[in-house]
Amino acid sequence: MIEKPYSHWLTQQQMAKSLGITVSAFSRWEVEPVARIGKHVYYDVRSVIDNRLEKADQSGSNSDIEAERLRLTRAQAEGQEIKNELARGKTAPVEIIALVLSKIAGEASGILDSLPLDIRRRHPELQTAVIESIKRQVVKAQNAIARTDETLEHALEDYMEQLDQ
Repeated sequence: MIEKPYSHWLTQQQMAKSLGITVSAFSRWEVEPVARIGKHVYYDVRSVIDNRLEKADQSGSNSDIEAERLRLTRAQAEGQEIKNELARGKTAPVEIIALVLSKIAGEASGILDSLPLDIRRRHPELQTAVIESIKRQVVKAQNAIARTDETLEHALEDYMEQLDQ
């Protein structure tokens, strides 16, 4: 049993004074004393620091929980807004748009592929140079169609950049 306090130990009143707070405020902190000698209670700086860090962690985790709840609430609200826009037919998921455009592009490319032959059958009087010119233009159109996914991706990126401004 310790009979005499160490020189770095302070009483509640001394600790409160050194911290620049009232004794009752220090009491509310519920710092664990390092020793009790007779009717005197002693504290050291380490105990006070540990107490404050523990309380800060607890309040920090509470604010973290509140921040996470707020984030979740916002995400739920955004999700509901998106569902409402979908229900009104004002928006559609990019995957669906890409799928539809891909299907349309495939059909258009198939039509374009047979176009020079169809023109030659219907108009045999046309010169070969004209048919070749048509073929070149068809190939250009097919290449543009093949880039539909890239074009959609770039358009979406541009749109998102404009929203951020």
